[in-house]
Amino acid sequence: MKRIEEESDGPESRIEELVAVPLKEAEPMKVVLIGALLPENEKNELLGFMRQSEDVFAWSHDDMPGIDPVHACHRLNIDPNFPLIRQRARKFAPEKNRAINKEVEALLENGLITECVYLCWISNPVVVKKKNSDDRTCIDFTNLNKAYPKDSFPLLKID
Repeated sequence: MKRIEEESDGPESRIEELVAVPLKEAEPMKVVLIGALLPENEKNELLGFMRQSEDVFAWSHDDMPGIDPVHACHRLNIDPNFPLIRQRARKFAPEKNRAINKEVEALLENGLITECVYLCWISNPVVVKKKNSDDRTCIDFTNLNKAYPKDSFPLLKID
C-alpha cells in the first residue's frame, strides 16, 4: 500500500492511503493506484471503467505510439535574445552509461525521439536511482528553461 500527500495552501494537509490494484489478474504487475477511502461502489465502478479502457494505459514505451505531426506538433518557444548555453559534457560510470544508452535506444526504437545535432544547446542526461533500484534517465534542462518566456500559470509545489 502506498501513501500520497496532497499539499494545500491552508493549514490542513490531507494524507490518503492508496491501494495498488491489478487491472488483470493474469498480469499482476500492471497495477493502478486508487484511494483506499473511496466507497466500495465507486471503487468497483472506477475499476470496471479502467478495465474496459485498459488499452489506453501505457505500461512500456512500446505502448506509446507517436503522434502524427499533422495532428499535433511541438515547437520550442525560446527567447531569441537569450544567450545560447552549452553544458559541458559529463562523464558517467559504465553502469550509468549503459542505463542512458538503453533508455535512448528504447526511445529511438519506439519513435518517441529522433536523432538530431544541435551545436548551440546541449543538455546533459542525469541518472537517478528509483525506489525499486532501477535507473531513471532524465535530462537537465535548467539552462534551457531559463530561455523560455515566463508564464503566469505557476505550478504547484512538486516534490
